[in-house]
Amino acid sequence: MTPFDSKAFRRALGAFPTGVTVITTRDADGQPFGVTASSFNSVSLDPPLILWSQSTTSSSYPAFRDCERFVVNILGDHQFKVSNQFAKSGADKFAGIPISLGLGDMPVIDDCAAHLECLKVASYPGGDHVVYIGQVERISRSAHRSLAFGDGKYLKTFAHDLGETSGLAPEGGPIGSLDTVDLQRRAGAILPQISERLGERTVGLAVWGNQGATIVQWSPSTRPVSPYLQAGVVVSLTQSATGRAFAAFLQTEAVEAAVQTELRERERSGQPPERFAEHLAEAREHGLARAVGAAPSTRHQVTVNAFSAPIYDAAGRMVMALSTTCEAQRLDPDWDGEVPRALLACARELSAAPAAGLLCSR
Repeated sequence: MTPFDSKAFRRALGAFPTGVTVITTRDADGQPFGVTASSFNSVSLDPPLILWSQSTTSSSYPAFRDCERFVVNILGDHQFKVSNQFAKSGADKFAGIPISLGLGDMPVIDDCAAHLECLKVASYPGGDHVVYIGQVERISRSAHRSLAFGDGKYLKTFAHDLGETSGLAPEGGPIGSLDTVDLQRRAGAILPQISERLGERTVGLAVWGNQGATIVQWSPSTRPVSPYLQAGVVVSLTQSATGRAFAAFLQTEAVEAAVQTELRERERSGQPPERFAEHLAEAREHGLARAVGAAPSTRHQVTVNAFSAPIYDAAGRMVMALSTTCEAQRLDPDWDGEVPRALLACARELSAAPAAGLLCSR
């Protein structure tokens, strides 16, 4: 007897992210079999040995128990559907999956991050699993990043750019250096986690483009603000939280010129922006911008509240805005509310440590 149940054990193991593999083989009749496995590890470099484990209740257990060879297909981060397909039982797991033939005519899944073609050299009992040892006879590696799994969800892997020689900038400023494109990619990969951290609210990333403040990515969450979210939309600098964030914190000649152009256009149309200077002053005071009670638009078609926080590069320049927007009744407009404080914390973490994986475990 143990002092914890199997669910608690699974949750604890989920704190250790792993790669995702599909192990493939053929039985004596030539029938292909495959199973998704994260219980994979290296054993030895000389000779080259690896291991993986399989439940003895798996429908494919007899095939792997009796096989002479198997292939470890290390999945790329674009192959989560392949992982899901081989994790299910019953249906033809290979349906629609492009494969090639490897050593011993073993099925090799195309377009993976890597392949290890193995001769099975041993197996050992391991509770309700069996542990297989394979000697690697042929390998291949692609340019794909590996798919990862942890805390019950698929993850993307990125290099941690904070080396031992990296030092803190003066007064706790940003660490290391990343260009805007790389930081955008990293931030975009964890938008779903940020959405969850904010209480299942729509979040988006914006950059300063050649037409102004431009939304480049949305994560709509399980309760999206509307079905009309689009990337590539240029937002108002005076009316939207995202635009106000750029107006307040990206103080360049281009931004100032765009702000003045929008102000003049609104004046001519008889819609002068109310309290715009106050909005910017409030944003600078609180470290993020806000738009309260924005009227229904062609984009959302609902009245929304929104907040937007700046993300800075290692030189302290604003390079992106991290924004959240939600139906007005679901998002408290208070500057010190739980959602804006969490949003600002996420933006500051991305600014201070662009490796971005830091957000995933919160």
